[in-house]
Amino acid sequence: MTVEFYKYHGTGNDFILLDNREQDYPLFSTKQVRQICDRHFGIGADGLILLGKKEGYDFEMIYYNSDGNESTMCGNGGRCLVKFAYHRGILRGPYHFIAIDGAHLAEIDSDGTVRLQMQNVHSVAYHSSYVVINTGSPHFVKFAAEVADIDVVQTGQEIRNGKEFAPDGINVNFVEATDEDSIFVRTYERGVEDETLSCGTGVTAAALLSAHNENGFNTVEVKTPGGYLRVEFDKIDDQHFENIWLCGPAEFVFKGVIELAV
Repeated sequence: MTVEFYKYHGTGNDFILLDNREQDYPLFSTKQVRQICDRHFGIGADGLILLGKKEGYDFEMIYYNSDGNESTMCGNGGRCLVKFAYHRGILRGPYHFIAIDGAHLAEIDSDGTVRLQMQNVHSVAYHSSYVVINTGSPHFVKFAAEVADIDVVQTGQEIRNGKEFAPDGINVNFVEATDEDSIFVRTYERGVEDETLSCGTGVTAAALLSAHNENGFNTVEVKTPGGYLRVEFDKIDDQHFENIWLCGPAEFVFKGVIELAV
């Protein structure tokens, strides 16, 4: 089977995108997704995303992690898919699409920045040394000093595979406050099973917990190993966050074709 693909990245979080609006591609097997995403024997990416049709929406997002499994919401992937839709001739303002966690709005600014509205958050679990919050995907968030020196892979693996979060696991974020309204975030992503250069839902989770206004509108600037993002939101209280927007670049890298065994 010949597959035409497009590769995009959002602050280093990279994805293979396929236009499946005409259902040219059947459901991929776990093995095929792994093959496509493999950085040594395939194209190489953190995930695979299908652009599909859905009645009542501009398009549908179907997302697979690089381990081959369909996964929960991916914020950077959603932003890349919006830019891909634009490049494929779907011109909207704003975009209205459906993903596994529900409906999303998105906009492309004049400078190419993609703004993606995330789901509202109405439950946060605060623990003595960490916080658990779901921003479309579940996230463990720990604030720490000298985040650049943390062994994110080893520590992230231990937390992700811990019995507390079994059997599905959890994404693990280490967050350092760099100013009143800016943070540095590193993320270990389940499904990729490695540190990624950026994680959109992880950045969103960390930003919500870094609100500098006790209630009302907040903007948090976020540095990741792959670049800079911004999260805008309304904080209602410590359990409730609404009107959440993940903002940043989404860049086309290259296109090509790959042959897959059926």
